[in-house]
Amino acid sequence: MLDEIDKVGSDYRGDPSSALLEVLDPQQNNTFADHYLDVPFDLSHVIFITTANILDTIPPALLDRLEVIELPGYTQEEKMKIAERYLIPRQLSENGLTTAQLKIAASALTGVISGYTREAGVRNLEREIANICRGVAAQIVEGETKVKTINVKDISRYLGPVRIMNDIDSRIAKPGVAIGLAWTPAGGDMLFIEATAMQGKKGLTLTGQLGDVMKESALAALSFIRSNATRLGVKKDFYEDLDIHIHVPAGAIPKDGPSAGVTMLTALTSLLTNRKVKKNLAMTGEITLRGAVLPVGGIKEKVLAAYRAGIKTIIMPDWNRKDLEDIPANVKKAIKFYFVTDMLDVLKLALETAKKKK
Repeated sequence: MLDEIDKVGSDYRGDPSSALLEVLDPQQNNTFADHYLDVPFDLSHVIFITTANILDTIPPALLDRLEVIELPGYTQEEKMKIAERYLIPRQLSENGLTTAQLKIAASALTGVISGYTREAGVRNLEREIANICRGVAAQIVEGETKVKTINVKDISRYLGPVRIMNDIDSRIAKPGVAIGLAWTPAGGDMLFIEATAMQGKKGLTLTGQLGDVMKESALAALSFIRSNATRLGVKKDFYEDLDIHIHVPAGAIPKDGPSAGVTMLTALTSLLTNRKVKKNLAMTGEITLRGAVLPVGGIKEKVLAAYRAGIKTIIMPDWNRKDLEDIPANVKKAIKFYFVTDMLDVLKLALETAKKKK
């Protein structure tokens, strides 16, 4: 077992990845020579299991010798089962409690998962369960209680105020805001993109620590709107006396990747046509100057993130239709998917119908 192979580095002391090239190559590891013992080993029948958070930092030659198996994040139902079967019993034992002394109701466990942890795995969930166990153990030692059942109303006493608020409805209440889906090493996440306009002279400001790819997506989105202004219901000369500002909140976190173009174009069109984006809707995909919607990666992680956030509708590239095979059945049943090839179709699906002037 080789843990976190993506952290391997090379410096003046040596390059471990060069040795790993030979160790992990089935064509030459039958005569692997250990330079410390100076004894050859036959490693051809050894299975090496390595772990990594991201693939970008693994040397390409080494990555070519690995068979990559991607493990997606857990659904809320899976986290519930893992907590009930493994995490809670383990933390009860480690904190000197028995199942008779502490019980955590299913509704309370759901509240901890949704209100205090937003992660692909269960590491932070186990920490929060441990905090509850320690709090109850202290109460028992102090004679405050002998048996405790944790309900939803009890969670804040042990874990403090709710840390994660589901404020999607309030954040998209005005035109110019769209919800995208992002992939991160820790799983999928929601990506809010905001656009606003003010008096000016053809200025475009991008904030939120955006990388080069996302900046280019914003420029492509603006160019598409300018070249298709009439079809979109926007004034042809709208850009002559406007400055446009696109912002992606959580500015302390660097963001980049080729999957926000569709969301940026939707947010800009929403702003310029004064039409709000429909509720509980998220999207992912890249765009071209001609308005084609290109496929993106990380679909399973993105869909699971949308499911955790209560999203009911997802718009994605038609080329990513095949990726739904990896999505759990209960998630596919809870979300309605629309597959598109053209940006105009995205706007028809995403934006509310324009109000007729009286």
